[in-house]
Amino acid sequence: MRTKTAERIQELRDLGLAREDLIGLYRTMLLSRRIDDREIQLKRQNRIHFQISGAGHEAVLAAAGRLLRPGHDWFYPYYRDRALCLQLGVTPREMFLQAVGAADDPASGGRQMPSHWGHKRLHIVSQSSPTGTQFLQAVGCAEAGRLLDPGSDAVVYVSGGDGATSEGEFWESLNAACLRRAPVLYMITDNQFAISVPVEAQTAGGSISRLVSSFPGLHVEEVDGCDVLASYAVLKRAIDRVRARDGGPALVHAHTIRPYSHSLSDDEKLYKTEAERAAEAGRDPIPGFEQLLVRSQVADPAFLVMMRDEVDREVDEAAQSALAAARPDPSTVMRHLHSEEIDPASGRFDSPPRLAGDPRTMVDLLNDCLRHEMERNERIVVFGQDVADCSREENLPLVKGKGGVFKVTHNLQRRFGSARVFNAPIAEAGIVGRAIGMATRGLKPVIEIQFMDYFWPAMMQVRNELALLRWRSNGAFSCPLVVRVPVGGYLQGGAIYHSQSGASILTAIPGLRVVMPSTALDANGLLRTAIRCDDPVLFLEHKHLYRQTYNKSPYPGPDHSIPFGRARIAREGRDLSVVTYGALVERSLRAARSLAASGIEAEVIDLRTLSPFDWETVAASVGKTGKALVAYEDPISFGYGAEIAALIADRLFEFLDAPVRRVAALDTFVAYEPGLENRILPQVEDLVRAMKELSAY
Repeated sequence: MRTKTAERIQELRDLGLAREDLIGLYRTMLLSRRIDDREIQLKRQNRIHFQISGAGHEAVLAAAGRLLRPGHDWFYPYYRDRALCLQLGVTPREMFLQAVGAADDPASGGRQMPSHWGHKRLHIVSQSSPTGTQFLQAVGCAEAGRLLDPGSDAVVYVSGGDGATSEGEFWESLNAACLRRAPVLYMITDNQFAISVPVEAQTAGGSISRLVSSFPGLHVEEVDGCDVLASYAVLKRAIDRVRARDGGPALVHAHTIRPYSHSLSDDEKLYKTEAERAAEAGRDPIPGFEQLLVRSQVADPAFLVMMRDEVDREVDEAAQSALAAARPDPSTVMRHLHSEEIDPASGRFDSPPRLAGDPRTMVDLLNDCLRHEMERNERIVVFGQDVADCSREENLPLVKGKGGVFKVTHNLQRRFGSARVFNAPIAEAGIVGRAIGMATRGLKPVIEIQFMDYFWPAMMQVRNELALLRWRSNGAFSCPLVVRVPVGGYLQGGAIYHSQSGASILTAIPGLRVVMPSTALDANGLLRTAIRCDDPVLFLEHKHLYRQTYNKSPYPGPDHSIPFGRARIAREGRDLSVVTYGALVERSLRAARSLAASGIEAEVIDLRTLSPFDWETVAASVGKTGKALVAYEDPISFGYGAEIAALIADRLFEFLDAPVRRVAALDTFVAYEPGLENRILPQVEDLVRAMKELSAY
């Protein structure tokens, strides 16, 4: 025992930790545990509504917080990281404000569960519940730091449990971090259980550090995460390496315990034996550290008793203060869905075109817009699969360059360099997740997902992160970026996996702006608005329209922009209103022209933006004609067009002279053979027939 104690005392000296450092670490650990205990008590009293603890993780997390720099470094924690957040400067009162759902909760203003950390001043980025999504965002945040402040030694900390490492986004993030040599510190706190699933059923071979050890440039260390001193030493090496210029990422695999159930909705006694629970109790980091402090004469038992009493008083005062705090005003629930500073539907984006030159295609004018906006704003970065001209820069003088499957980004890398225009791995979640982190740090990513059909791996990042960050953080954080996605059918050979639209699904997500232009001129103006606004925008580009001659336009100038939520009357009429967007605009115009010979004048409305959409223009048109046809490319049932039709029927019933009609795709998938595709997607003759039937009422 004396030998072991002497070794630990020498370890203290080697680490350079003064008495006040050790007492501070102990106090943080104890405070973390006591807050957990008080929250559990409050939950059982029904005074808070959820509880999840960081018990057993305190040692390694307090050490990490001691070594990292709040307000300089950036943090993507997960729900067990209470001790880290306390060490960084989050107060017990602020934690209890979150637990009770108070209006002054700095993490979310009562919008998130407890232990979903966020603190703008400390650079703790708002955390969500989906496990693993944070890893990709951390990499993007680190990449942004390198571009915005090349000389900075800031570290991006990201953590997760052993269970989170089973998520694909974890592996995508490691690949990207190593490819980009991003300054990211991964903290994996391995307590052997992902809720009830033990590590041997979760991780091949039972060790995540062994699995990741082959990643080139990744510094990997294991440590007993219940040992404060060992954790401090390992973390110091890892952090020093990450801070070094081009040091690259590091991963610390900390073996911890989870002496409490996963949360109060779980009961660990159902799957842990008494022997397993006793073994965990024997590794509890707090009693172990207390013993070391006494044996090394840093503190005596009386001092520790005094410290415990002091912490208990602080916790009690913080809890009582939070319980008395005001709750959020229910009238605020719609705040922070979008930016409250820049409204893309406002007149500031009403900048008419100044046409010059020969007519150009949608691809040309999209490229022009990207080029001019990148010249205007050096914080814009463009990346995705195949968007660069050539990843091997030495080959650029020898090749024409790709610049995207449809050439929308052609020559942008050549003009702006590989730091601002680059290819990403084939990992759609990785592209969106990294872009979220970049945007949060201050860049303006304009990313491309190659086809809507391959968009779906990114849906977790889009639905639960991109759309939600501003709202869930109560306006503290945001991620304004543009996701460009080629969509739609009418390709003759596009088939199932190159013809999807997706508008119906994407417009159902609050917090997103969704745009789909039908002309080259509108594409240019709407993309400029998308880039200059402060919200996440899904910019849907219909592939069929990219190079059509009928929608060409001369160059509109570098400032042409169109407000969101402002439809275009593509054709005026008196007899019926056709509400449509995308590729069906031209088909609706052709149908309307064919009916004009028989005296039927259809008004065609091109929505241009789907969320927000221009209800006022629709209502005025239907109020004038008394008849409405909604045309859209998604399957007819449960789609975006169905919602528009329902709104017309609901709000304009007294003006209607006929039932609201819809023309859309069949409730199936787009087939390869042209005859099958034509049967599935709405055609001009389908529109003509529906217009005739409506006009007959």
